[in-house]
Amino acid sequence: MLAIFQLLVLALVLTSLVLVVGVPVAYAGDVVGPRAKGLITVGSLAWVALVLLVGVVNFFVV
Repeated sequence: MLAIFQLLVLALVLTSLVLVVGVPVAYAGDVVGPRAKGLITVGSLAWVALVLLVGVVNFFVV
């Protein structure tokens, strides 16, 4: 269970890093296309899901 928790935290950190770098880059362009908005939305939803999942798994690990 600890290994799963560590992998989830790693995924959360990497997703956060990608969003912190990617969102400003996507919005820095002149026109934000629907593809960029879709990727930002999917990334944000994945981040929220990972936060909730890490919280639930943390309950069982600690």
